[in-house]
Amino acid sequence: MSQLFPGAVVEPVELAETKGMVCIRTASESDVESLSVYFTGLSTTSRSKRFMGARTDLSVVAAECVAKSDRLDHFTLLAELRQEGHGRIIGEARYAYDAAVRHGEFAISVADAFQRMGLGLQMMTAMETRAVDLGHEMIAAETARTNAEMRGLAKKAGFRDTGLGDWQSVHLAKRLSR
Repeated sequence: MSQLFPGAVVEPVELAETKGMVCIRTASESDVESLSVYFTGLSTTSRSKRFMGARTDLSVVAAECVAKSDRLDHFTLLAELRQEGHGRIIGEARYAYDAAVRHGEFAISVADAFQRMGLGLQMMTAMETRAVDLGHEMIAAETARTNAEMRGLAKKAGFRDTGLGDWQSVHLAKRLSR
């Protein structure tokens, strides 16, 4: 990886629409405040979709996202936009492996201004690659039936509806391969 992005998990890319470089990297304890600011900056609709309901304790959520970063099977990836020497979080994906059910679960969000630019798919790909490297074979997520954006992104990434959701939610899963 380049010296500019020492923590990158994939090669940084330039998104034409952003006028800056986007780096996908692993979150650390030092990112809690920036992640809290990111969550606060999401629209009410995007926050509700990400957390499947209203959340007001965003600093607590941000701390939870990086709390287990010392464990390989729990991680948060951040998409960070770098412009003129400054960085800001524009996306996040949280992953946790559940040994009891033998699959990883994830949640993802992209800042409103950066949605529909391919960033969510790039983050999901990076997350899946890391899960495969850890030896995980299945990854899953749950989303609201009304969250058409997440359902579309998951379908594009190769996830399928397992039929395990209820009248409000959809359970999506994907078998990972090396």
